[in-house]
Amino acid sequence: MQTPPVPRGQTASGLVEFVKTIVYAVLIALGIRTVLYEPFNIPSASMVPTLLIGDYLFVSKFTYGYSFASLPYGIRLFDGRIAGSAPDRGDVVVFKLPRDGKTDYIKRVIGLPGDKVRVTGGVLYINDEAANLRRLPDFVDDERGFAVRYAQFMETLPGGREHRILKMTNEGPYNNTPVFTVPPGHFFAMGDHRDNSQDSRDPEAVGFVPFENIVGRAQFLFFSTDGNWSIARPWEALTAIRYSRLLGAIR
Repeated sequence: MQTPPVPRGQTASGLVEFVKTIVYAVLIALGIRTVLYEPFNIPSASMVPTLLIGDYLFVSKFTYGYSFASLPYGIRLFDGRIAGSAPDRGDVVVFKLPRDGKTDYIKRVIGLPGDKVRVTGGVLYINDEAANLRRLPDFVDDERGFAVRYAQFMETLPGGREHRILKMTNEGPYNNTPVFTVPPGHFFAMGDHRDNSQDSRDPEAVGFVPFENIVGRAQFLFFSTDGNWSIARPWEALTAIRYSRLLGAIR
């Protein structure tokens, strides 16, 4: 028994519906990515121990309002910030690198507009108040086949926000900086891996972060892998996933 041919009009109609479905799906995805949450992955160790290489996280777009940095591909439809609410000291944020307005960086907000920030002997000072450091057990990185130990501390910022940091030395320019006075409409950002982070302590590379360059707040992890597997070895995926980091809040 032969299948009757599909009328040409019905074929065209089916194709139109398929294309419309794809377009709607893309628009919905872009809307969520622009207005609500955008996924990012961590490619460097500058935020260890808070964020590890291989972490995947969602960044909240609506927390601080919207600017060109909130839009896909950094399209500049307007200047400034709409419905803006400034970050709090201690927030982990994604921002566009000030010198090019394109490269995504993720750091912790340390200095607010008007703050005087410096690091002396490896100790952070904000408005001449030293951040308290409490020694924790060493952070051990053993994911590369050998163990590397780092001195780990709980740092308490003025206002009471706490987060873990790593320090290898109290020497060098990043651990002994001049005083940085944060200008209006800008923020001072630093990585939690203090000796392995290019951040606002380097005026040429990063410097102060304009409010409009902030993409959003790093909200929570949704996936994490230690990087020891590839598509060519899918059977190793289950042992490469860091299960303890799945769906974890970022603090």
